[in-house]
Amino acid sequence: MSDSTTTQLPKDLAAEKGMINVQIDGHWIQVPRGTRMIEACKIAEKEVPHYCYHPKLSSPGNCRMCLVQMGMPARPAPGEEPTYGDDGYQEIGWMPRPVIACANTVGENMGIRTTGDLVEKCREGVMEFLLINHPLDCPICDQAGECQLQEFSVEHGKGESRFKEDKVKKPKNVKIGPRIRLDDERCIMCSRCIRFMDEVADDPVLGFSERGTHTTVGIYPGRELTNNYGLNTVDICPVGALTSNDFRFQMRTWFLKETDSIDTNCGTGANITIWTRGNKIFRITPRQNDEVNSCWIPDSHRLSYTCPTDDDRLTACLIKADGVHEESCWENALDAAADALKQYDTNEIAVIASARQTNEELFMMRTLASELGSDELAIVARAQTPDEMLVSSDQNPNTTGAKLILDDKNPAEKMDAICESIRSGQIKAIVVASEDLTEAAQLTSEDLDNLELIVSLNTSASATAQASDIVFPGASSTEKRGSMINVAGRLQKLNAACIPPGDARVDWEAIRDLINALSDEPSNDTPQSIDQLSEIITKSFDVLNDYTLSKIPNSGVTVIETGVSIPLIDRETARKATGEIVG
Repeated sequence: MSDSTTTQLPKDLAAEKGMINVQIDGHWIQVPRGTRMIEACKIAEKEVPHYCYHPKLSSPGNCRMCLVQMGMPARPAPGEEPTYGDDGYQEIGWMPRPVIACANTVGENMGIRTTGDLVEKCREGVMEFLLINHPLDCPICDQAGECQLQEFSVEHGKGESRFKEDKVKKPKNVKIGPRIRLDDERCIMCSRCIRFMDEVADDPVLGFSERGTHTTVGIYPGRELTNNYGLNTVDICPVGALTSNDFRFQMRTWFLKETDSIDTNCGTGANITIWTRGNKIFRITPRQNDEVNSCWIPDSHRLSYTCPTDDDRLTACLIKADGVHEESCWENALDAAADALKQYDTNEIAVIASARQTNEELFMMRTLASELGSDELAIVARAQTPDEMLVSSDQNPNTTGAKLILDDKNPAEKMDAICESIRSGQIKAIVVASEDLTEAAQLTSEDLDNLELIVSLNTSASATAQASDIVFPGASSTEKRGSMINVAGRLQKLNAACIPPGDARVDWEAIRDLINALSDEPSNDTPQSIDQLSEIITKSFDVLNDYTLSKIPNSGVTVIETGVSIPLIDRETARKATGEIVG
């Protein structure tokens, strides 16, 4: 047991602090009163195998894999006082039968054994029953490499099967929704998927039917698993019963590289893991953060990722000549953009940043506007209908960061005025980054034609890029490092999982180089790395508390009180308070 896992109080004072003395495999530890036995064992760094138990869901206790041996001191006879050993604890009397660790809580002076002949033979028996009708298709199962049934069968199962009869056949490759397939033969009836859809997604469309070895999981008649959180059932399935159509048979997980990052599809900033190989994204999965997204993510967000190989990606600088874009090198494109922008008065230029950009990129956009002498600096607002779970009403991932970095409580308000100035001809040139103005700012192609100069930084050949005179190829959110602040004021960091394709560059470098091209005498303080830029930003804004990229915790840190909460986290907190889940 690691000494760092718990703070040991004097045993007699533990109760005053709401703690319980528990012996686990011969070692005494203290855990909070009400802790479930399986969680106490986790604190003691003792593994208890389990399938149906999930800390974010209720505990049905139906897989029986988490069996442990429990013991309590003998109750003294009337008139007698408890007796204590030399270690100051009462002697534990061990029960001759096991108990499940997932649904029972600890008590004072309780003993728990996670090993021993009784426990190990019981687990072997449970594992034998689970494997009786399980198909022997591990080589072709998508769950290989992540299958808890494989792992625990090696650790806790028998080396051979005594079952000689024919296995029960169940439905295979069943479409239960537009994004998920079910292989019922692999199901071990843990009910995680059923409980998730009922308790978290609030869409109870899954259930068990039949009895005994013929029990199957399925969709209620006339329904489909269409819920926007349905793919989370694939994540929590401990076997290969539920698989994602998007990832099914695409790649073995042990070939993939995992990169921790955040989702940029809305202001929640759900924590994610990006799975890549050969600069290609194969899947996105949720990463646990109890302050942001718990263990979940919407399907619409996880399936929205783009790869560097997408057909419409921009991979080279473009300069328009006679109405046709021609590829150019970065040096020529930067010089052309700088020379063109210098032809306009400061009140004729607008800089349109994006709340999809990182704090570092926004800082460079602000610096660019200052270099151009333009006060017309804005972002594009994006609103959507929230789902009262994880999808925020703010479709931009970094509006909070934009308000801070651009030093404007509502930088989106200026956008309407800029649009009117474009239509009236007052603004003749714009520099725009990470935005398609025809989609987000409600400008038409005719409005863009009113402009004499458009310099844009884009990742794809959008309508704005096509209308631009000079186009710089940028990086997507999966191809760059940086920080963002979500709607709840939490500072979090992006990490690069891929390399930008072709001559594309990360955005802050492109903006920095444009600033240098515009400047007659480039500053010696020009950042040469994202870490240098991060240090400049943290020194410029006290609220960031010196949280440079390298110092931001993997789970983020709250730096601004916005008064906004995340509905799913609020509900989870309430369920935890009532003891319905461990949390």
